[in-house]
Amino acid sequence: MNKKTWRIIGRFALLILIQLLVLNQVYLGSYVMPMLYLLAILMLPTDTKRIPLLLIAFGTGLLLDIMNNMLGFHALACTVVAMMRILFADRILTRGEPVTISIPSIFSVSPQYFISYLLILLASFYLVFFTVELFGFYSFGSVIIATVASTMVTALLAVLYQFIFLKKETL
Repeated sequence: MNKKTWRIIGRFALLILIQLLVLNQVYLGSYVMPMLYLLAILMLPTDTKRIPLLLIAFGTGLLLDIMNNMLGFHALACTVVAMMRILFADRILTRGEPVTISIPSIFSVSPQYFISYLLILLASFYLVFFTVELFGFYSFGSVIIATVASTMVTALLAVLYQFIFLKKETL
């Protein structure tokens, strides 16, 4: 394996450990659930093939479901995010140009494009996650409030993570 692959594996391990050991233990109210581990899926290279991307997202979600004793909510929502990334990432990040980005981040892409990419995919994750968790749309107001609050907090943590752990010159 090359250096790039080891960095991706290291990022996955670090983000999952942060999620399991820190963020899952922090209670920010019933409407805010930061899920920083999603950044590992969102920062995979844009040339990642479809089937491996879907399997990585499903496996990551399944791992979080097992560790959190959930019923597949993370696996479903992560798979939906991977599918949306396949469908929309090139339109959001590169505005439809055929460019391969090794690490989609705030440093490698124009910041407004990366923030748009981050917010759209995080919001889709949380919308699916909270809808499945509440098992329907009967409390749609709560789903929307939780989606917006959790998306904003996770996006802020994701940008902070990138400023702390990514070096602009190494990208």
